[in-house]
Amino acid sequence: MARRKDDRAKADLAAFDQAGARVFDNPLVTEVSDSYLEYAFSVIHSRALPDARDGLKPVHRRILWSMYEQGHRPDRGHVKSARIVGDVMGKYHPHGDTAIYDAMVRLAQDFSLNVPLIDGHGNFGSPDDGPAAARYTEARMSREAMLLTGELGEDTVDVEPNYDGSLTQPTVLPAAFPNLLVNGASGIAVGMATNMIPHNLGEVVQAARWLINHPDATLDKLMEFVPGPDLPTGGLLLGLDEVRRAYETGRGVVRMRGRVEIGPLEGSRGRQAITVTELPYGVGAEKVIAAITNEVNKTKRLTGIADVKDLTDRENGTRLVVECKVGVNPQALLADLYRLTPLEQSFGVNNLVLVDGQPRTLGLKELLDVFLAHRYEVVTRRSAYRKRKRGERLHLVDGLLIALLDIDRVVKLIRASEDAQAAKDGLMQKFKLSEIQASYILDTPLRRLTKYDRLELEAEQEKLRGEIAELSKILDDDKVLRKVVSDELAAVVKQFGAPRRTTLVDGDLKEVLAASVPAGPLEVADDPCQVILSATGLVARTAAESEEAAEARRRSGRVKHDAVRAIVHSTARGRVLLVTSAGRAFKIDVLPLPVLPEQSGTVSLRGGMSAAELVPLEPGETVVGLAPLGPSAQGSPGLALGTRAGVVKVCAPDWPVRSDEFEVISLRDGDEVIGATWLTDGAETLAFVSSEASLLRFAASVVRPQGLKGGGMAGINLPAGARAVFFGAIRTDDTAHGEPMVVTSTGATVKVTPFKAYPAKGRATGGVRAQRFLKGEVDLSVAWIGPRPVGATATGDPVDLPPADPRRDGSGFAVMLGPTVVGHHIDRD
Repeated sequence: MARRKDDRAKADLAAFDQAGARVFDNPLVTEVSDSYLEYAFSVIHSRALPDARDGLKPVHRRILWSMYEQGHRPDRGHVKSARIVGDVMGKYHPHGDTAIYDAMVRLAQDFSLNVPLIDGHGNFGSPDDGPAAARYTEARMSREAMLLTGELGEDTVDVEPNYDGSLTQPTVLPAAFPNLLVNGASGIAVGMATNMIPHNLGEVVQAARWLINHPDATLDKLMEFVPGPDLPTGGLLLGLDEVRRAYETGRGVVRMRGRVEIGPLEGSRGRQAITVTELPYGVGAEKVIAAITNEVNKTKRLTGIADVKDLTDRENGTRLVVECKVGVNPQALLADLYRLTPLEQSFGVNNLVLVDGQPRTLGLKELLDVFLAHRYEVVTRRSAYRKRKRGERLHLVDGLLIALLDIDRVVKLIRASEDAQAAKDGLMQKFKLSEIQASYILDTPLRRLTKYDRLELEAEQEKLRGEIAELSKILDDDKVLRKVVSDELAAVVKQFGAPRRTTLVDGDLKEVLAASVPAGPLEVADDPCQVILSATGLVARTAAESEEAAEARRRSGRVKHDAVRAIVHSTARGRVLLVTSAGRAFKIDVLPLPVLPEQSGTVSLRGGMSAAELVPLEPGETVVGLAPLGPSAQGSPGLALGTRAGVVKVCAPDWPVRSDEFEVISLRDGDEVIGATWLTDGAETLAFVSSEASLLRFAASVVRPQGLKGGGMAGINLPAGARAVFFGAIRTDDTAHGEPMVVTSTGATVKVTPFKAYPAKGRATGGVRAQRFLKGEVDLSVAWIGPRPVGATATGDPVDLPPADPRRDGSGFAVMLGPTVVGHHIDRD
């Protein structure tokens, strides 16, 4: 049976041979191997890998060439993308409209390229979604694309036939800037792939210009200009040691991170949020949200997230908000987000490109060398072309000027000639002209042979000679050629340069990643801390720490708080009460409050958060006091309140359980709370200071606590037109914090007096005089009572107070820039 099949095959071959066909007997293994190698070479050379000179793959080059040829330029209107795709497919790239349109779309995406080469109009996609169909979008070349194609008409590059030999196309574009490094590239060939990361145009050009003048420059020197990649989407790039390895060998792995901001959640009264403002290259917000959802709901590896919202828009750009649950450390949660979601991604650098048609892996310097060699060739060919064209024009101008010098003889000769050929021969013989000059003179209209035209021709002749001389210098002197290339690169950056978007984090990648992981747990420990209200209305907390650590810091005296209006003890995951001038109270969480930064042992209150960011204050309403909640509030008579009309109230601490906002005093029309102080045991002394400089002090125990609805009782009697400017509760038995002092100010003078100098009076009386007014002084603008007083302006800048005056009714001392607010500074206790 097998012999019969072989005989039949030989008979068939003989029949083909007799018909005149050529038959080759080739083993199957050899045939498959040869065919696959041809296919692989075609994919590598003609489809998948970019050319190191212009940084383009064939499809991109053909798209730009077709658009340039058809006139779809920046100074003209957009045209349908389908029209461009059809033209490219029909003339130069017969590989399918989908592949061409996908390649065209990438050239228009500002999140894919640092310098987009196509100006797209319509939906060209996002990192998450694809573009609209080609029939819906429009496009034209960008201004930057003209830098790649603008010199095509000057014999700057070689051309080759298109796929059917009916047209020609450039083998490479002139490329006036290093497109490959600036925009990057990616492609998968047969058995190899390229993945090049984008860079900043200005930085790459700086390095190229340095290399022009210093061909032996080291990689370290070039990295002074190009410290690392610059991604279109910004973000952070970690591990510059790995970047250097990629620049040296052409291969490496860099780590990209999104840029985030951690702070209070808008409209949530102090809850924390992680806001992503920039994403890693090639990552969209929807991918991050999908990964977070999967990790929260399925794998359960991601906890502490209350909600995720994508607030990205055209006006604000990327804005992905991750809301933290109460009690969650946002820094620890961010570390989990980096670890478990695309918010942190790797980019494998593989600089595989075509050099002279061969795939090679190049480092930074080699890539710049290849580009510069290409530019030298382009400028040389361009200069030779321009010199040739200007020489041809000069030859014509010289002949025309010869004719103009003896125009009468020229006209007479032409009129006497039997035909054009005779006239041409006569001009060549009598005026020593070339055939081209003679033909040009015969073709020139008589209106161009005036005296004015002669002056124009002489000026053009001089200009052409100068341009030819300059072009000859470029062709003859290598230094001039290099300078021209350098100057042209500088002009590109001046016109199209942009600031760096990506922040580089130096160091070894593993060390950088290890250092960026917070040491603390996801859930914040409920350690003791203090909540502070500054005299300028800022609220903050101290770092949570153990009681032993707090005691050690108190004894060391290193931590100070300047211009403090109120301070209460709490815990990191506890809650406190904010009391406002409108008689309202708000429960707030301590954890979202900013932790005051410590510098040289001193804590600055400038790191606090405005109370308006924590609670919804009405216009003119301010926070006037704090009160603790929870175990630290037990055993207290309540909250002492004083109003501008002189009313005093001790509000019993029977706070609503289910309400975070409630009233603590019923105010009369036009009245407001000026002070709210938490009573520890009822042994405090309550004090009012009025605008007409009267001070009244009485024991807190004489004020009967009332419920929330109570309106208080008479505290200080005020004469007509006067108002209370201070109310507070003062301890006179606290020797640890020093003696209480009374500070009063008229704005021009300030007086500091020991509190013990003022005798106690009964509640609802007028008190005693606290300061004698000088001429021109009518009332007090500021008053305050407490230990260790300090003055400050409304912006928190310190103001020196005068020394203490033992006279309770003495006049104040003049102080430049008198205090707008007064508070105290105390050791942490």
